[in-house]
Amino acid sequence: MKTRTIALALVAATGMLGLTACQDSTSGTKEGAGTATTQAETTPDAKPRRLLWMGDSIGEVQAPALGAAMKASGAEFASMAATGGGGVIGEIAAPTWETLPKELAAFKPDVVAYQITTYDWGTPEEQRAGYERLAKTVNDAGADLLIVSAPPFKLDDFYQAHEAAITAAPRSASEVAAEHPDTVSFLDASTLWGTDSAAAKAQRSKDGIHSCQQGSAAFASWFGKELNKHYGFTPAAPDQWATGTWTGEKVYGQLGCA
Repeated sequence: MKTRTIALALVAATGMLGLTACQDSTSGTKEGAGTATTQAETTPDAKPRRLLWMGDSIGEVQAPALGAAMKASGAEFASMAATGGGGVIGEIAAPTWETLPKELAAFKPDVVAYQITTYDWGTPEEQRAGYERLAKTVNDAGADLLIVSAPPFKLDDFYQAHEAAITAAPRSASEVAAEHPDTVSFLDASTLWGTDSAAAKAQRSKDGIHSCQQGSAAFASWFGKELNKHYGFTPAAPDQWATGTWTGEKVYGQLGCA
């Protein structure tokens, strides 16, 4: 009953994207996406038919909602978002570069969405090099690349030393996208979250970094609309997936979400 109550609230909340912040969070944990049964009518040749999601722990807690929304819309979904990593820049990106070719070969996505991670540290030149490598790897596998800006998050003691790089990353990504207009796009998620992690619009939990079910659902709804703009993809209405079992994924309990 508790899960259904939360899910029913999500149906209304995702319709207006004015959701409140969650109660608590500590760190993301890798979880599979939930399932949904109702599918929307989507143009047969519209992308994505198979979406691969990439990111860090922020992306992991968004994945259950995003997976449910994509499946309800008739698209296959897989996530390789990773706690404590998931990026494509510097030494911390080594596991990503080892895993990505295998995921591309096995899942065969037609669209890969990479949410800029909290670890995309480096100079603008290093960032552009990482995003260029990502674009080439994804495009060579026959998929389009969507680079999504991260939500605003609290720059605690761990992140403060990297503030310049965190601020520069979206600009570096948009520059790379501009160089490959046919196969790479940059999505500015500040249209959803705003730029202040402490604002209600940002829908951050008390740690100022992650989202609970409400914020994850809001992102999935926003992302579906962005896919419609880019590809003519028809996203399923929130009431077709927001009451799915994904709302009970243990990742949210681990985060202290209500």
